[in-house]
Amino acid sequence: MAHRQQTRTRDELFPLTRERIAEGLARPAPAPDPLDLHVIALKEGARVTDAAVLVPLVSRAGRVQVLFTQRTPHLDDHAGQISFPGGRVETGDASREETALRETEEEVGLARDAIALLGRLPVYEIPSGFRITPVVGWIEPPISLKPDPFEVAEVFEAPLEHFLDAARYQRREYRFRGRHRHYLAIPFEGRYIWGATAGMLYNLCRLLHG
Repeated sequence: MAHRQQTRTRDELFPLTRERIAEGLARPAPAPDPLDLHVIALKEGARVTDAAVLVPLVSRAGRVQVLFTQRTPHLDDHAGQISFPGGRVETGDASREETALRETEEEVGLARDAIALLGRLPVYEIPSGFRITPVVGWIEPPISLKPDPFEVAEVFEAPLEHFLDAARYQRREYRFRGRHRHYLAIPFEGRYIWGATAGMLYNLCRLLHG
């Protein structure tokens, strides 16, 4: 599939550092690519559920890892999918960052004071009515995790570098509730990362290469 020309060379982007990532997140969101059919905007008047997720970046011996969760198969929303820790905004949350930190602590037991916030990714809307704010956090080991067994089947890490190659993203489509849907996917070592999670990673890729 075709991609726009990236303006930052590998030498300009790597090695990945906390400062370079924060700098990329501070840039304006890139203009939509005509090929990005997975991007939707919820219709005016649609029933919307506001949510936030944490995109956790773990610094490990000069390499940046992305921390993911695999959701348990019995959940009502996105059962079994690979995702970021997060969930619905609650009335007591002062900000989307607060939502992301609270949900991360509840889901995987990662204390909020272990996370340095670097910025936000563009809001991501999905056909089921969720409007998701992705918040990027930086984590220095050692870290202590205690996943909630009801929500989280597994926690694993993957190198951020893998998700910064736009050529690895696959454009897919399927029918859902009688409508044609488009989505992104990016496989990693036998795992299939797709949907909103892949879409948010793709936005991170575009911002850092912008």
